[in-house]
Amino acid sequence: QVQLVESGGGLVQAGGSLRLSCAASGKIFGIKTMGWYRQAPGKQRDLVATITSGGSTNYVDSVKGRFTISRDNAKNTVYLQMNSLKPEDTAVYYCNADFVLLGSDYWGKGTLVTVSS
Repeated sequence: QVQLVESGGGLVQAGGSLRLSCAASGKIFGIKTMGWYRQAPGKQRDLVATITSGGSTNYVDSVKGRFTISRDNAKNTVYLQMNSLKPEDTAVYYCNADFVLLGSDYWGKGTLVTVSS
């Protein structure tokens, strides 16, 4: 059984920064793409950023230039550095991973990010 555990959420003022982490554990044969998604109250879960095992990244337009996704393959961990935070970034942030042989339907429980104006 594999699991993903997020950490690093919290309350921050607009313009501030937070760094999210997500560590994968369990019987892991390898991890392809890892990503961050977010779900604001009353809205659907949306993509924020993804990173492949080779380091190629993809971002939703609204976070480009402010957020940076990175990963440590040796630690099976993905990070999301969030700068210049805005109130509209307020959401529960979820980690997702596409595991070799296991598939991509693996999610963490989420970490809440609240940005006050």
